[in-house]
Amino acid sequence: MASWDDVRRLALEMPEATEVTSRERAQWRVKDKLFVWERPLRKSDLEALGDEAPDGPILGARVEHLVAKEAMLADDPSVFFTTPHFEGYPAVLVQLEKIGVDDLREVIVEAWLARAPKKLAQAYVDEAL
Repeated sequence: MASWDDVRRLALEMPEATEVTSRERAQWRVKDKLFVWERPLRKSDLEALGDEAPDGPILGARVEHLVAKEAMLADDPSVFFTTPHFEGYPAVLVQLEKIGVDDLREVIVEAWLARAPKKLAQAYVDEAL
């Protein structure tokens, strides 16, 4: 399954991606726009999730829109989840230890495409996809 080293490698493979640390947590950005980040569960998340709260490392990932978010949540609820904090926000939480590297790559690429400037994203799509 995936690790933070995989996240770092895949995120930094994306054009103009950078890694920053904020509040002692890793974040990956494109043109200073956050696309994936380390997101441990907070006390309020644990209270909201109750017994369903996962253990292990959690990755936050932007998605294109709320419809894409709902599709991901429905597609594999053993990997993707959300909390009340992210209600109405186009992002999902990913249980890093339950996602394969190929699926993680897809999440990261989609997150990057959702946040990259249009010309940069189109150039990537034209060249890489």
